[in-house]
Amino acid sequence: MQLLNILHKMKTRNNKKYKLIQSLFALFLSLFIISLAVKLTLLFKPLYYFDIDYLNIEKLSGFTKEEIIKNYNYVINYLLIPKIQQFNLPSIPYSEVGEIHFKEVKNIFISFDILLIISLIISTFGLWTSVKLKDFNILRKTSITLLVLPLGLMTAFLINFDVSFVIFHKIFFPNGNWQFDPDFDPIINILPQEFFFHAAVLILILIALSSLILTLVYKKVSSKKYSVK
Repeated sequence: MQLLNILHKMKTRNNKKYKLIQSLFALFLSLFIISLAVKLTLLFKPLYYFDIDYLNIEKLSGFTKEEIIKNYNYVINYLLIPKIQQFNLPSIPYSEVGEIHFKEVKNIFISFDILLIISLIISTFGLWTSVKLKDFNILRKTSITLLVLPLGLMTAFLINFDVSFVIFHKIFFPNGNWQFDPDFDPIINILPQEFFFHAAVLILILIALSSLILTLVYKKVSSKKYSVK
């Protein structure tokens, strides 16, 4: 309550610190939505099931559809479960380098889970203070952030997804073990680059929809004169 009173005084004085705090709340809300979009896309297995036929993965990989689904589901479940466990594909052989790479990917998703929880707590507090102070600019700032991000990334993807894909992996996997040799890690044949493009598009769509929803909510509360003018 004391913090709420301090924020109220800052708001009344149109204090720069108050605007900075609101921007930070908007940033964490944006991070929460982005992390959630990534998590939901990972959970949405039907996207990959569709791509098995659409991208002709069965023919390209030489594995049966049942094998592909079984091994893909294992990888996703391995990445989703935070606890440490041994990586062991059901039927597709893999190298030590391949195992290390999937462990690194798992660590990234664990970081996403941590970010999801932290950003949820902070953004929830930010939204609560917004309701109490009747200042919903956090929604407007978040919607703008979420709109700019998908547009920028989508532009980069459409110009050259191959380059974007390589840059992403070089940033997160500087040791270079993401470049699988199909002879030693044939799982790469069931994970074509086009699938990752479709997953990236789904993430950006979810983010863009979130931006639209926040914009509509902000306009609604603004029309009721709850926002600060």
